[in-house]
Amino acid sequence: MKNTVKLFKSLSDETRLRILFLLLEHGELCICDLMTALEQPQSTVSRHVAYLNNSGWLNDRRGGVWMYYSIRPGLTGLFVELSTLVRSRCAELPECAADQVRLLAYKHEKNCI
Repeated sequence: MKNTVKLFKSLSDETRLRILFLLLEHGELCICDLMTALEQPQSTVSRHVAYLNNSGWLNDRRGGVWMYYSIRPGLTGLFVELSTLVRSRCAELPECAADQVRLLAYKHEKNCI
């Protein structure tokens, strides 16, 4: 039961939902990508990413000085159900649409797409 509660708590914050949505939609992203998309400082984004990581949602890898985050491969059960729900509901929200526009503009500017 504790793991289920922890999982639901991880979704109880707007910033964490927005981060999950971006990772579900765009795959692996670094903190700078998330900072730009969310228009939030590094400390805030990193704190929320750490919470999601500790809750079992994320996979991380180091690439030079950068940390990259993605949805943990092989998630099952409740993770999959909640991922589907987050993806469909957040797709309807103007905040998440704006996040995606900022992320794509930033990646285009960096010549990542």
